[in-house]
Order: sequence, then C-alpha cells, then structure tokens
Amino acid sequence: MDGSTGRSVRILGCRVDDVTMAEAVARCDALIASDRPADVITPNAEIVMATRRDDALRQSIERCALSIPDGAGLLLAGRILGTPLREQVAGTDLCVELAALAEKRGYSLFLLGGRAGVAEAAAGRLRAVHPTLRIVGVYSGDASPAGDAAARHRIRAAGPVDILFVAFGAPRQEAWIARNQAELGVRLAIGCGGALDFISGKVARAPRWVRRAGFDWLYRLIRQPWRWRRQRALPLFVVAVLMSAIRRRFASP
Repeated sequence: MDGSTGRSVRILGCRVDDVTMAEAVARCDALIASDRPADVITPNAEIVMATRRDDALRQSIERCALSIPDGAGLLLAGRILGTPLREQVAGTDLCVELAALAEKRGYSLFLLGGRAGVAEAAAGRLRAVHPTLRIVGVYSGDASPAGDAAARHRIRAAGPVDILFVAFGAPRQEAWIARNQAELGVRLAIGCGGALDFISGKVARAPRWVRRAGFDWLYRLIRQPWRWRRQRALPLFVVAVLMSAIRRRFASP
C-alpha cells in the first residue's frame, strides 16, 4: 500500500489501508497522474464478511491500489483486534472529495450505475456545487457481463475518462471493474455502492452525528427495511471479530 503511512491492517483477513481522508485523496490524485489503470475499493463490515465466501472479491481487494476503511465497524474492529485505524473514510465522502479534486485538476468524471435517473440526478447535484466540473458521461448500465459491451462503448465514446464512479453495489461493482477496466483506458475506478443515491438526494443519508456514532447502518435499515437481509452480516461480523480477538489473546505467550 502506498499511502503516507504505508500501513495496512487485516480485519478478519481482509486488507484495509490505514489512511485518512486527506491521504486517500492525495493517493487518488497521484494514481490519476501516473496514467496507469488503478482502482479503489471501499470495505465495510458487510464486504469484509463477504470476502470470507467470495474469493474473487477478496483477491480484488488484495490487488487494488487503495482499500479504504469505509465503515465505522472497521474502526471498532481494529481497536478490538489491536490494529487500530486512524480514521473512517466513507466512500460517499471520498466521491464528493474526488469531484472537488476533479474540478480543481480538470479531471474528467463518468458516473456509471444506480437506478434509472440516479446518475443523471447525481451529476446535476455535483455540477451545482462544482460548476466547472467535467462530467463527460452518465449511464445506469447493467452489472451483469451481458451489459459490459454497452457500458464500455459509452465510456470509451465519452473520451478519455480520468475518474469512473461505479455504483452497482458490492460485490458486483468490484467484479465489473475487474472484468472491464483494462479495456476502458480509465485512470481511476472506484466502486462507490450507494454514493450516487446519496449525492443525488434520492436516498437520505444519516445525519453526521449518527454516522460518527457508527449507527448509519441502523438509520438506513429503518428507512429501507428491505436491507435487513444484507445487514444480517453485521452481528456475524461482531461475533467473528470478538472470536478472533479471543483467539489472539490465548495464542499470545
């Protein structure tokens, strides 16, 4: 990992880079300037648990240029396991910061994914805040391999793309990036999950104090009850972290 500390930790075997938001943005800037394809992954507790049964996702995280600590649960787990992380770097916040960076540097941005109309609405919101931001394309697309060719055509037709937001949700967005990035000429791709929903205003984000307290998952569950199936991973994550901490304790001399 090439962040300013050069430090990564393991949360239940999943690589998470110990970066602050400022360091993550600087790292992304350097990756774009290097003119080599790179990707950013945003692990949270659900994704960490998914890596235990999804080897392709685990390998994508191992290979990616930057693996940010997206969820507050990872910070808690790091403290329990004796491998603390300095700061939560939420994927949505990183996308907002990357939009600001793109305007400042003149980087081009393409928004891929989300439900119909979400990418367009997110683009409108971003342009309202960053009037000179170059958003060169938006496309809802299809996360399945059957939709790859159409998405690649849209992105290549948009011209050189410096930053690509891919909002298909994990692990589909990571699989999409792994399948397609080499053929796109995109400098930096980030799997951003529900970021476009939040940026567009289509889905309300938890208040800042709720996010800081680590209860944004509960806020989303209350507003989107259908998420309960996905969030069954959260108590399993807590149990797995505690069991790992106990094993480490008894394994220590």
